[in-house]
Amino acid sequence: MSGRAQSRHYQIMKQYYVYILVCADGLTYTGITDNLARRFSEHQNGLNKTAFTYKRRPVQLIFQQEFNDVLQAIYFEKKIKKWSAKKKLALAEGNLNLLQILSECRNASHYKYKPKHE
Repeated sequence: MSGRAQSRHYQIMKQYYVYILVCADGLTYTGITDNLARRFSEHQNGLNKTAFTYKRRPVQLIFQQEFNDVLQAIYFEKKIKKWSAKKKLALAEGNLNLLQILSECRNASHYKYKPKHE
């Protein structure tokens, strides 16, 4: 295999992880990495004093999702970063029913459970 083909093969086989941590104060942190063990250790050991998790240690890994495509991983991470903590916890627990309920639109103009005006 040529160097170029080998490089492409390596890129295809590389793994990326989107993960959710629960911090000591109950807040959640969502991130992306290509080395989950290293990144978790960085959070747990407080290597970056300006990091969100630094003053919220210890942290607990509650969810991880593996991706082969970095763009899919980035898309997923950006999507769940916007979620509420309840929704992230439902995902981590595999509670698909609760996740569906929490995902429903609550906008008054679309909300299917809105009170009917008589």
